Amino acid sequence: MLARSIITDTMIAALSTGGDFAEIFMEDTRGTTLRMLNGSLEEGVSGRDYGVGIRIFQGYRSVYAYTNDASKENLLKVALEAAAALEGTPGLTDIVLNRLVVETFNPIRLEPSSVLHTDKVAVMRRAHGAATGYDQAITQVAITYLDTDQNVLIANSDGLLVEDRRVRTRLGINAVASKGNEKQSAFRGPGAHMGFELFDHIDVEAVARDAARSAVTMVNADYAPSGKYPVIIDNAFGGVIFHEACGHGLEATSVAKGASVFSGKLGQQVASPLVTAVDDGTIPNAWGSQNVDDEGTKTRRNVLIENGILKGYMIDKLNARRMAMEPTGSSRRQSYKYAPTSRMTNTFICAGDSTKEEIIGNTEYALYARHMGGGSVNPATGEFNFAVSEGYIVRNGKIEKPVRGGTLIGQGSQILQKIDMVASNLATGQGMCGSLSGLIPTDVGQPTIRVSEITVGGRKGDN
Repeated sequence: MLARSIITDTMIAALSTGGDFAEIFMEDTRGTTLRMLNGSLEEGVSGRDYGVGIRIFQGYRSVYAYTNDASKENLLKVALEAAAALEGTPGLTDIVLNRLVVETFNPIRLEPSSVLHTDKVAVMRRAHGAATGYDQAITQVAITYLDTDQNVLIANSDGLLVEDRRVRTRLGINAVASKGNEKQSAFRGPGAHMGFELFDHIDVEAVARDAARSAVTMVNADYAPSGKYPVIIDNAFGGVIFHEACGHGLEATSVAKGASVFSGKLGQQVASPLVTAVDDGTIPNAWGSQNVDDEGTKTRRNVLIENGILKGYMIDKLNARRMAMEPTGSSRRQSYKYAPTSRMTNTFICAGDSTKEEIIGNTEYALYARHMGGGSVNPATGEFNFAVSEGYIVRNGKIEKPVRGGTLIGQGSQILQKIDMVASNLATGQGMCGSLSGLIPTDVGQPTIRVSEITVGGRKGDN
């Protein structure tokens, strides 16, 4: 993608004013997005994102610049402009690059670029037909198809040179049900680090019908009661609570600054002994997987919490310096326009020994959160507020009735301590995570869990 001489000359220029580390990130990404509303294709966009980011370290300081002009003259100019922010004696005058050969965890069978738009639209129509045909209460269905093919080159002044390719495909389905003036919506968004063969692995019609079922169920549901009581959180996208309320607090971005409730707690019990949590960027074809992170470090399975004990953090190169620890293959960015930092890949609570049926059967009263919606989190404290997009009341060991409008309010570190049952049905869900280095694809996951007590926001009334 770039000649070695251009890479080394650019990094030497970046180190000319006292920097002690330089990095180049080059990206060439092609993608397609199609949007359909109520069966009509309303938007189709194909594009290319191309550019180079240059980063310089001087101790704990970092300077970042980027450009979409990859000519040697311009790269040298941008590197010198970035270096002007630092003062010191020139750094390296000779850099020898050694190509890193990486194992590919994410084989691609059907290149998205080789698939006709008509075939992609046909998948969308299948989803639309299944959702609208579920029930006459479904009044709107929006379908989004997207694929991206990202090729990157990463080099640094330590001599690293590595190239990687990331191909991802996803289908988003949003169904709206109406009853009088009431409307409820449900979203499903299966995706993977794979090509168009994704649709050989998922049942598009079943996913669409499930979105419609959820919307129809909720538009006919009573309101969730407020109070403090047990909550059963289902598997797959239920893991968004751990991702948001705890996962971000385990990223070095906040840990290194002491701005996390988990700072300085390695080796301490931070969760119930039933809880083991992992971030694993090596899962074959998983939505958040990569062969290497966006600093060129090989991704790996990072055990964050083991049997309730804090075992590790997710660490990028700059914060590794601040923490005197090793990078963990956890550095990510949306594109060359962003400097990387520590981020999650595929983050989940591991399977336990109970079954979902045992958890429900052993619960006298609880809110069962079958699907989670959006929410807000304060990363420094772990305090969260999450909507339950599909909920039910459990009474005397049985699911009694659907309820809507419930919100879960609490602090992530406290919730971890209150998990008293963990099922064996681990599953994951796909999402897009936003933070300092932009929007990135991540998997969240967990088995069904029970939390002994959470504050539930809803409407007043008897439980």
